[in-house]
Amino acid sequence: MTVPPFVALVPARMASTRFPGKVLADIAGTPMVLHCAQRALESGASRVVIATDHPEVRRVAEAAGWFVVMTAATHETGTDRLAEAVAHLDLAPDTLVVNVQGDEPLLDPTTIRAVVQRLHDRPDCTLATAAYPITSRAHLEQTNAVKVVLDHQDMALYFSRAPIPWARDAWAQDVVSWPEDLPAWHHVGLYAYRVSFLRRFAQLSPAPLERHEALEQLRALWYGYRIAVVRLMRAPLPGVDTPEDLARVCTAWATRGAYAGTEPFTR
Repeated sequence: MTVPPFVALVPARMASTRFPGKVLADIAGTPMVLHCAQRALESGASRVVIATDHPEVRRVAEAAGWFVVMTAATHETGTDRLAEAVAHLDLAPDTLVVNVQGDEPLLDPTTIRAVVQRLHDRPDCTLATAAYPITSRAHLEQTNAVKVVLDHQDMALYFSRAPIPWARDAWAQDVVSWPEDLPAWHHVGLYAYRVSFLRRFAQLSPAPLERHEALEQLRALWYGYRIAVVRLMRAPLPGVDTPEDLARVCTAWATRGAYAGTEPFTR
């Protein structure tokens, strides 16, 4: 199947709370954000753009030959940053844009393509994203793991850091067992958008659910937009949130010789 044309945006914010400046951290002699841009290019994007709020990121990226747009440092969410970037790029409203985070150097290009294809195949949706199965109660109860509940068409019903869905009857009898048919999904923060939606998103007030859950995708659901979800077979390789994560990624890179992806999707 031929993937439709799309633009990949790589947001690269320097002021990370847990790991400031991580987007320029060295992995095998290359700044992390440039690895992320390369994954985006390998996914088949017709154009790859790094969106940053910091001149040092711009200097490094442009020196390596990547196209950069400068965005404000005051954006509250990554989607707001992308909305400014597409305004600078003057993209057509029906253009498909995928958000490839600047701290995901091991992201599988086939996963990027799958999310773009999912959005293209659902003209009734304005966003697409991905998720992989949760198979243990301990995983479900992790508050740093964002869960998504799906309907019968794999449309997102809700996202939360809380353990959802909850197997009330099964766990009333046995707090350890895992119901085999419990449809629990861990959300992966990879998004494809239509440019028309990104422009509207920047004009929408944050939703109460978004503020309490600290999940920007709830703004889309709050205002009635549909989000299509790709089911991954397993968890993607990890991104970098802390210096410890960076050490693990560097070790994985050294032992594998390069990134190694996941099987992309089940449908």
